[in-house]
Amino acid sequence: MLPIFALLLVLVVSLLSPLVDAAAFEFAAVVEKARTLAAESYKAPTPVPEFLRELDYDDYRNIRFKPDASLWRGSESGFEVMLVAPGSFYKRAVKINEIDADGVRPVEFDKSKFDFSNDSLARQIPADLGYAGFKLTYPLEAPEVQNQFMVFAGASYFRGVGQGDHFGISARGLAVNTGLRSGEEFPAFVEFWLERPSPDQDSIVMYALLDGPSVTGAYRFVISPGKLTEADVTAQLFFRKDIELLGLAPLTSMFYYGENTARPVGEWRPQVHDSDGLLIHNGGSGEWLWRPVINPESLRMSYFQTSNVQGFGLMQRDRNFHQFEDAEARYDNRPSAWVETVGDWGKGEVVLVEIPTRDESNDNIVAFWRPEEDLKAGQAMSRQYRLSFGREGLTDQPSARATGTFVGHGNRLGGGAEEGAYRLIVDFKGGPLSGLNSSAAVVSNATGNEQVDVLEQYVEYVEPKNVWRLSLLVRPESEAPGILRAFLEANGKALTETWTYELSPDRISGAAKNSR
Repeated sequence: MLPIFALLLVLVVSLLSPLVDAAAFEFAAVVEKARTLAAESYKAPTPVPEFLRELDYDDYRNIRFKPDASLWRGSESGFEVMLVAPGSFYKRAVKINEIDADGVRPVEFDKSKFDFSNDSLARQIPADLGYAGFKLTYPLEAPEVQNQFMVFAGASYFRGVGQGDHFGISARGLAVNTGLRSGEEFPAFVEFWLERPSPDQDSIVMYALLDGPSVTGAYRFVISPGKLTEADVTAQLFFRKDIELLGLAPLTSMFYYGENTARPVGEWRPQVHDSDGLLIHNGGSGEWLWRPVINPESLRMSYFQTSNVQGFGLMQRDRNFHQFEDAEARYDNRPSAWVETVGDWGKGEVVLVEIPTRDESNDNIVAFWRPEEDLKAGQAMSRQYRLSFGREGLTDQPSARATGTFVGHGNRLGGGAEEGAYRLIVDFKGGPLSGLNSSAAVVSNATGNEQVDVLEQYVEYVEPKNVWRLSLLVRPESEAPGILRAFLEANGKALTETWTYELSPDRISGAAKNSR
C-alpha cells in the first residue's frame, strides 16, 4: 500500500496532467508538422460535395451559423468563435482544434449549429462535412454584443477590422507567383489550433498549418482586437519546389475607380474602392513612399526596392462619406492594413500587382514583400511581423501625406497649353505642413525618368481644403510608362512623403474603358 503522501502526490499529478498536456502544445509542434509535410508529395485537399460547390452567392448566404452555438459561448472569456460552412467559393473543409485545460481536441462538425433556409439542402449535408473556417468575435462596440473582428476562410485568406470598421481588405498567409503568366498558386491553411483565452485575456493565440504544391508553413498568431486590430505573426516556411515569386505578408484589396481615374459610364458614386494607395517605409533610406493605385487596362506589376523594409500597407486615405456617397458599402469605413516588420528582413522589394476589373466585386490589388534571394526546394525561411487593421494610427509616419491625386489633360483650359501633356495635381496635408503659415516658402522637388519630361511644377496653399497643392505639367517622351517622383520641402528639408506615379494613358481613361 502506498503512503498517504504518495497517494496525494499521484492524485495531484493526475489532476494536473490535462493542464500539462495543453501547455505542452507549442508552436514547435506545428513547425514539425510543416517540416514533415514538405518532405512528402503534395496532396490536394478533397473538395466538398459538388452540390455545395455550385451554390450561388445568395443560396450560400442563407446558410447561417447560430450565434448561440459559438465556441466558448457561456464562458467568462470575451472571445467566441463562429464556424463557417463550406460551399460556394469555400470549396474545402479544414481541421479546427481547440486547446484548453483538458488538452487538444478537434472541433467536430455539427450541422445543427446552422440554420438552412432550404430543407432539401439541409438533408443533403453530410454528418462529417467539416467547417470551411471560422469568425473570431469580441465585444468591440458594447459589452453585450459580440462583434466579428477577424475571419479565416478560403485558402490562406483572412480579413480583419478595427472598432467601427466595415470588412474590406484581406490578408493572406502567403502569395506564390501572383501576377505571373505561369499562373498563381494558392497554398491554403489546412489545419488550425485555437487556444481558449482565460477571462482576463485581451488577445487570442492560434496556430495554422499551411500546405501547397510548392511550400508548407507553420504560423503563430497573437491577435488583439480593438480600435486597431493587431496580429503578431510568426511564419516558418519550408519549400517543396523552387519558387519564382514569393510574396510574404500579402495584402489583397479592391480599386474600381477613384479621384485619379475617370468615372465609368453610368456610375453615380464619386469613387469605389477599399484602398486607394500603397505606402512603404524603407528602412535603408528612411523614406516614406506613397503610390496611388489604379484599375488598369491590362495587368501591371510594379517593384519597389527596399533594404530592411520597416513596413508597407494598402491604405484607405479617403475617409469622408461624400467621397463615396455609398450608404450601404460604406467605403469610407473600410480599414487600411499595415505590415510592420520585426527584425531585419534584408534586401528585397515590395511588389504591387494591379489587375483589371469591370466592377467592384473583384479584389484586383495585391501587395507583398519579395526577398532578394532565390528560393529553392529544400530551403526554409522564417519571418515575423505585426499586421494591423484599422483607420487611424496604424503607422508612426512623421511626414505630411498625399491626400489626393488628380490627373487630366495638359492641353485644355485649366490644364495647360501643351499638346500631348498631362496635368497632375497632388494635395499634401498634415505632419510638418500643419504648423506652417500659408505664405511659407514651400517648394517642390519633382523628377521623372527618361520616359517623361517635367515641363512645369509649382506649389500653392489651397485654403478651402487646408492643403498644400503640387501642380505638375508633364509630357511622356515614349510609349513606355513614365515614372514620376515628387515631394515638398522647405529650407532644403523634406516635409512630405515621396509621392510616386506611373504615367500612362490608362491612368486617365482606363476605368471608363473597362466599364464599356
